[in-house]
Amino acid sequence: MAESIKDKVAIIGMGCCKFGENWWWDAEDMLIESTKEAFADAGVEPKDIQAAWLGTTGGFSGQLLARPLKLQYIPIVRVENACATATDAFRNACYAVAAGVYDMVLAAGVDKLKDSGISGLGSDSLLPGGTGTATGTSAPGSFALAGTRYAHTYGMSFAELKHMLAQIDVKNHHNGSLNPKAHFQREITVEQAVNAPMIAWPLGLFDCCGVSDGSAAAIITTPEIAKKLKPKGDYIMVAGLAISCGAGQGQTQNKYDFVHFQEDVTAGEWAYREAGITDPFKEIDLAEVHDCFSITETIIYEDMKWAPKGGAKERIYAGAYTLEGELPVNPDGGLKCFGHPIGASGLRMIYEVWLQMLGRAGKRQLKKADIGLTHNLGGAPGSFTCAVAVFRKPD
Repeated sequence: MAESIKDKVAIIGMGCCKFGENWWWDAEDMLIESTKEAFADAGVEPKDIQAAWLGTTGGFSGQLLARPLKLQYIPIVRVENACATATDAFRNACYAVAAGVYDMVLAAGVDKLKDSGISGLGSDSLLPGGTGTATGTSAPGSFALAGTRYAHTYGMSFAELKHMLAQIDVKNHHNGSLNPKAHFQREITVEQAVNAPMIAWPLGLFDCCGVSDGSAAAIITTPEIAKKLKPKGDYIMVAGLAISCGAGQGQTQNKYDFVHFQEDVTAGEWAYREAGITDPFKEIDLAEVHDCFSITETIIYEDMKWAPKGGAKERIYAGAYTLEGELPVNPDGGLKCFGHPIGASGLRMIYEVWLQMLGRAGKRQLKKADIGLTHNLGGAPGSFTCAVAVFRKPD
C-alpha cells in the first residue's frame, strides 16, 4: 500500500433518520431527513457541495439524490457494493477530496426495503442474479454453517454456543434500547434469546438482524476547511479506509474452515496499517460491526484481532464488548436493533462513531471515544466484500 488516507480528509457534519418500517416516507423523504441534519451540523448548504456519492440498492442513478436536495448539475455517482455499499460511497467521496479534486463533498446512503418485497437477508448476496447465497440457501442458512462449525472447531456444545451468542443479542438489544433512532428499542433476556423461535439451526430469531428502511449521510472536506468551519474541533478525521473483495476462494476449498473470513482479516490489516494501529484491542475505543447474525459478530471479534482465535467466548463473558467494557462493540444497537437497509448501514455506523467522538451519544455515551472503527461484510461465508474504516479525533 503506497500511501495512506490518514488525516487527509475530515467529516464536518453527519445525519441519520430513524430506521424502521418507515411506511410514511419514501427514499427521497429519508434522504432529506438525514442530509438536513448533516447540513445543519456542518453549517453548510447543498449549494456548497461540489460532488456526491449515493449508496443504494434501489434507483438507477444519482438522480435519486439530486431530486430531493435540488442539487444543480453536480456529478453524483450511485454506488452498490453489497453490504459495503454505504461505506464504499463514503470511501469514494473521501478519496476525491484527498486527491484534491473537490473541497467539499457529500456521501449518502438510503434503502427503502420494507415496501420492496424483500422478505429477509436471503436477498443479501454477491452471486450473479442477486438471489440466494454461496451455499444455495438463505443467508441465515449460510451463516448457520459458521455457527455449527464454530462449535465443532472449538469444542463447544450447541447449548454452550447458544448461550454465548445470547450474550451478544442481549448486549445489542440493551444498546438499542438507549437509541431513539433504532428500529428495535427493547431489552431482551438471555432466556428469551436462547428459547426464541429457530430461524436456521443454531440461529434463533434474536440471532438474526431484521430488514429496515433508513438513510444516513456525511459531509466530507479537507482538514484545512474543517478547522476554519469548526474552530472548536467538533469534527473527526478519517485515519484508515480499506475494502477487500473476495473471489469465492473459500467456496472452492475442500476444507474451508467457516470460523474466519479472510476478507475481514485483509481489510482490517490494511485499515490498521493506514491508521498506524498495532494493538487493535487496546487502541480502538469503540467499533460498529456487521452483526447480521450473532455468530458473525463473534467471528469478527477474532478476525479483527480483538480476541485470539477461539478466544472470543472468554471476552464475551467478561463483558469486554459492552458499553462498560474494554472495547464497546455496536454501542448504537448494531444491525440487530437498527435493521439493515443495505445502502445506508455503513454510514449509519459512521454516524454512531461521530456521535460518540463528539460526546453526543446520550445515555450510551462512552467515557473514552478517541479512535473508532466501522466494519461491513457482504456476501456469504467463502466469498465476501468487507469494508473497514478507522476514525480519530483531530489533534
